[in-house]
Amino acid sequence: MKKLLGFGFVVSMLMTSCSKDKNGCTYSDSSLVAPAGEQADLQTYVAANHPAAIKAAAGFYYEINSPGSGGSPDICSTVTVKYAGYLTNGTKFDENTTGIYFHLGDLIVGWQKGIPLIQKGGSINLYIPPSLGYGASAAGSIPGNSILVFTIQLLDYK
Repeated sequence: MKKLLGFGFVVSMLMTSCSKDKNGCTYSDSSLVAPAGEQADLQTYVAANHPAAIKAAAGFYYEINSPGSGGSPDICSTVTVKYAGYLTNGTKFDENTTGIYFHLGDLIVGWQKGIPLIQKGGSINLYIPPSLGYGASAAGSIPGNSILVFTIQLLDYK
């Protein structure tokens, strides 16, 4: 069941993009910014629980636990990560402790924008508003319109 949940989570994280550059990359950076109401809700949560978190222009918050070294991935990179995902009530909805790879451009916008803030070997906490996560859609055990909390370690990227 846990593997099925993990697979469902991965599948639900996939999203597509439509541009193509000279290197054959089919992903483009998202210009999506969370609506003001979502940003206000997230700001209230962060102020109460993670006051050191920094607000990014897109409307999510982050805390760099370890910056890492050796460069950062971009939207066209394949990233290998360990992660844990939580709801704001502390319920863990998914995790990978061994390392799993994804095309960064296939992931939710919160990850697309947050993971490049660290380098290989680094770790980050992301606090993601619904529109940069799964929006109004429920995804497995994640209710619609959920603020998501992730701890991510970037093991490698190509």
